[in-house]
Amino acid sequence: MTRFLLAGGGTAGHVNPMLALADAIKHDDFEHRIWALGTAEGLEARLVPERGYNLLTVPRLPFPRRLNSYAFGFLGKFFAAVKLVEGYLVEHRIEVVVGFGGYASAPAYLAARRRGVPFVVHEANALPGMANRWGARFAAAVAVAFHNTKIKNAVFVGMPLRHEIEVLAGKPATAENRAAARTHFGLSGDVPTLLVTGGSLGARSINDAIEESRNLFSAAGIQVLHIVGDRSPLEPVATKDYVRLAYCSEMNLAIEAADFAVARAGASTVSEFAAVGLPACYVPYPVGNGEQKFNVVDLVSAGGSVVCADADFSAKYVSEILIPTVSNTRQLKAMAVIAKKTGVADGAHRLLEMVKRVATGAGEGVA
Repeated sequence: MTRFLLAGGGTAGHVNPMLALADAIKHDDFEHRIWALGTAEGLEARLVPERGYNLLTVPRLPFPRRLNSYAFGFLGKFFAAVKLVEGYLVEHRIEVVVGFGGYASAPAYLAARRRGVPFVVHEANALPGMANRWGARFAAAVAVAFHNTKIKNAVFVGMPLRHEIEVLAGKPATAENRAAARTHFGLSGDVPTLLVTGGSLGARSINDAIEESRNLFSAAGIQVLHIVGDRSPLEPVATKDYVRLAYCSEMNLAIEAADFAVARAGASTVSEFAAVGLPACYVPYPVGNGEQKFNVVDLVSAGGSVVCADADFSAKYVSEILIPTVSNTRQLKAMAVIAKKTGVADGAHRLLEMVKRVATGAGEGVA
């Protein structure tokens, strides 16, 4: 039995791989003890307890990027958070810490270092975050989800995936399975299908271009499963060749139903699609530090998917590029094979093996 603390949260990109590793740990040995560390404001506050794991919290402390009153008080608050985590480590007799980035990871790394507890860093994005860049300097092992991630001492393990995606990646990609997934959403079982998703919050540029192009898809004999996000003003719709949902709780079925996808290039999305062999047109989120465009470099370079800048994704792009691509069955099959070869379906197992080696004092893990 080993006692684990998994630190991360804030966004699905941090929470989902953390929970995937937690599930892998529990499957490895039911006697293992697992605690998650996050904030009370992030997605982990809901998702961790729902999955049956104990959540310990620290204050949400964004790193100050300019000199103001918050910056002057930051260090005191940060070291108070570190002290809090040290208490968790002692109270629960934690033997190894695994961090996934986000607000909880930085104090977890420093607390572990101060208490002599070994820790592992997992970086999900090709462009690493600040907490993980710092933590990697002192970690016992560093795991990355993409080959092109530039971070100290990195070992490629892939992305820990949700169990249902692992199962899908291991299933035969048969016409019967695909037809069953399509009919689950009210679509025809034998018509080429495009999955469109901008993530949990949706993507306005993608949604607008797809909505404007509905008649073009219909004329081309392509049916669309369009997940617009909870915040979209577009209402749910269900016709014979176009289904619009605000949210999909069964993304494994949505992925299985599709021949091709349009999506943002979040690390989890890219990793899940590649693992199951679903080629896609990725439209990286244009705001922030631009990490999404780096997440698809390997996949696009290999020919398993394509990328389109957010500013260029329009009804014109749909008409001239997207529809001809989805209509080319031979091209899609070739892209699907490449995507699956590029993807990793057992990232959770690979990361767990690394963590177990660290916990037992065997040194750095290997992919």
